[in-house]
Formats: sequence, structure tokens, C-alpha cells
Amino acid sequence: MTWTLGEIAERLGGELIGDGARPIARVRTLDEAGPGDLSFLTHPRYLEAALRSGAGALLVARRLEGASCDQVVVASPSAALAQVLELLHPEPEATAGVHETAVVGAGCRVDPSAGVGPYAVLGRRVSVGAGASIGAHVAVGDDCVIGAGAVLHPHVVLYRRTVVGERTVVHAGAVLGADGFGYATEDAGHRKIPQVGDVEVGAEVEIGALSAVDRALLGTTRVGDGSKIDNLVQVGHNVQIGRGAILCGQSGVAGSARLGEGVVLAGQAGVSGHLEIGAGARVAAKSAVYQSVAAGTTVAGIPAQPIAAWRRQQALLRRLAEIWRRLLRLEGPGARGEGES
Repeated sequence: MTWTLGEIAERLGGELIGDGARPIARVRTLDEAGPGDLSFLTHPRYLEAALRSGAGALLVARRLEGASCDQVVVASPSAALAQVLELLHPEPEATAGVHETAVVGAGCRVDPSAGVGPYAVLGRRVSVGAGASIGAHVAVGDDCVIGAGAVLHPHVVLYRRTVVGERTVVHAGAVLGADGFGYATEDAGHRKIPQVGDVEVGAEVEIGALSAVDRALLGTTRVGDGSKIDNLVQVGHNVQIGRGAILCGQSGVAGSARLGEGVVLAGQAGVSGHLEIGAGARVAAKSAVYQSVAAGTTVAGIPAQPIAAWRRQQALLRRLAEIWRRLLRLEGPGARGEGES
């Protein structure tokens, strides 16, 4: 689709500097953009690249002096970029109807505006809301509810009694409602504890490819409205995730942990079971949380601790070899561990 720069500026509520009639058909990075492209400056570190760019126009947070291209000044270039991409690359509308190869169980209610793709399988008593899209080879268990406008991409699996909220997107290969990891260890081995709960995913959630949200032992595993879960994320049984949380790639949350509203887990962060991560708390990449974290706190490291303390430790670690050599010199040649290492 092609829009003029003036139309884009109007949609964004931004200030147009330059030629409003310039046609814009695509968005490209600063290095790749040409005269017919729109690019963006989201961080000062890319200022030189923006000034060198061949883009016809830029999204900027403030007027960029010295730039030869047109500009659209907006409050947040990142948010504006998302809007522009939606304009230029709209998602294809789901094809309504049930494909002839799909299997639909007894008692299902599929809204006429919803789409059920090739070889999808719906168990008994499944409810599919208006405008929902179920991709090829999706498997939906008995008594599941799929909200209006939800999208299940190919090969998604919903185990029985899983609820997916309105306008939620679940990407390929994700599994919602598989058994939680619960065993009682006995002399004879590990006895499985039946996981008889369910999973409830709120509205406008996005769950990345190959992620898993386990069903509860008892009760419900919940993912709050507007939360975003990256690829390859594990959410254990009975976990409660508040509204607007972000779980980045390869992070994991063990059973019965509670994550408050707006919590952020960076890549490969892990949270032990039965802990409380307060609203707005942040866990740095590759950190391991073994104790509950107060609301609004940022933690890092293994074990995770307030990030200021972690940074001091890292600074000391970088000086450890120098401190060791100074200690040896002070203690003299007869000190334990003679010589430098």
C-alpha cells in the first residue's frame, strides 16, 4: 500500500517538515532506505546514520537539523513506527468459514465470521468467537474458549479447558494447557501428580512461537490482559501473571510464582516457584530470582539482587586480578600462594 507523507503525518498526529505529497510505500532502516522510503531515528546513537541516510523521510522525536530529507516529528518514533507499519503492511483478514478438511467436534459453536483452517481439529464443545482465526493443523481440546478476533497460528495446541481472550495472538507451535511439572518422588520412582486445573489467557496477549503455558495443578494458570510473551518461554503451573507483563525469550517462571502488573523478565531470566515479583519490577537478562522482589525494583545476577549492588560487584570483579597482585606484593614472597598468578 502507498500513502503520502502528509497522510502519514496526519494519522500520527505529527508535525510535517517537507513535502506532504511524497509517496511512501515502505519502511526501511537508515542504511537501506532510499528516496521513496520512510525511516526512523529512535535513539541518539543513530544520529550520524540518520544524517547520512538516503531515506526520503524520517520519523524523529524533534526536528533534525542538518538533515536533507523530509521529517515527521512525533512524540515517540517507536510508537509511530508501529502505527506506520500497520498502515503499510495490514494483516490479511481471516477467511471466514470452516475448511473442508477441518474436524469439528460435537457441540462446537463457531461464529460464522470466524475461520478454521485446513486440518485444524476442534474437540467437543469448543467456542470460537467472531472474527477469530484458527490456522492450519491447530489442535484445540474439549471445552476450550477462543475469544473474538483471536488468532491461533499453525500448529498451536490448546489442551482441554483452555481460554484464549479476545484479540490474543498465539504463534506457531505454542502449547497452552499441557500438564504442569508435578511429581511425588518415592522409593519406586517419580509418581505423577495429576494436573487437573486449566489455563486462562486474557485479552490482547501475544504468545511467541514454541512457548508453553502449563495448566494448573488445581485452579487456574493465568496470563493477564495485554501481556507479551516472547518465543521459547516457559510458564509453569499455577503461575499468575498480571496485566501488561513482558517475558522475553527463553525466560522461565516456575510453578505458583506471581508476577505483578507490568513486570519485565529479560532474556533467559528465571523465577523460582512460589515467589512474588511486585508490580513494575524488572529482572535483568540471565538473572536467577530466588527470593521475592518488591514492586518497582530492578534486580540482576545469580542470585538476583538489587541492580546497584550487582553493578558494584561487577566493578570489583573486573579489578580482582589487580587487587590480588597488590595483596601479594604487600604480603611479600613468603605469603601463601607465592608468586603471581
